[in-house]
Amino acid sequence: MRTLPMLLILALLAFTACQNNQSEESADTDETTEEGMEEQEMNQYTLTPFTASTAYPNASLDEMSFEDGTFDFNFSNYELATQTPDAGTKMCANSDKGQHIHLIVNTQPYAAKYTGSFDYEIENGEHYLMAFLSRSYHESIKNGDAHMAKKVTVTDNTITSTEDISEPMLFYSRPKGTYVGKANTDKVMLDFFLVNAELGSEYMVKAQIGDDVHMIDTWQPYYIEGLPMGETLITLTLVDQDGNAVDTPLNPVSRSITLRADPAEEAM
Repeated sequence: MRTLPMLLILALLAFTACQNNQSEESADTDETTEEGMEEQEMNQYTLTPFTASTAYPNASLDEMSFEDGTFDFNFSNYELATQTPDAGTKMCANSDKGQHIHLIVNTQPYAAKYTGSFDYEIENGEHYLMAFLSRSYHESIKNGDAHMAKKVTVTDNTITSTEDISEPMLFYSRPKGTYVGKANTDKVMLDFFLVNAELGSEYMVKAQIGDDVHMIDTWQPYYIEGLPMGETLITLTLVDQDGNAVDTPLNPVSRSITLRADPAEEAM
């Protein structure tokens, strides 16, 4: 007769322990959720995906050479120095010179070039070169053929050896320089180019904008909104799924940009 009460007591104890564990797990989940919400609320600036852009699925950058200080690019299914059709709808800085090539040497700010042949100066030594076709509002074309990424050796402004880049790498593109006036400062485009790295499955991009930190798991351009007038430092880091910086060349890369009000707009 004493067995039944003992079984009831054990059952009650097990039930109570289970309830306590569930309460603790629920509290832990609520705490994690609250921490995530607090981090989002702490960010001063919003980062939202860019609107869909004019597609150039067949555009390709076919050949690149650099000799005696002159770059020559051959490309197809693309037109330089013309406006991208949807430029007027993007609500961000647009080049009045039209579509172009972005040329990036190491971590230097890109050079925008509106012809396939142009003069350029590169110091002697080993360098990482990235070139890609760009829309007139500076968004890179991200199909597999519209770019070239090479590790090169330069001697006397001539490429003397070339090899494909084998490491995962991130190249910073936009934003860059100074933005003036409401139309250019309300929404600032963030864009970068990836090589040998797929976001979401193995890598992410950590975008530090001032004191804000945004983790990016989809390769596309973004609108930055809420930036203050004046200078802001932006740092992009290719990270693994644990948030650690990937041990790869030119990682991370930082750029300081400046936003200014248009005196003519303020006078109105």
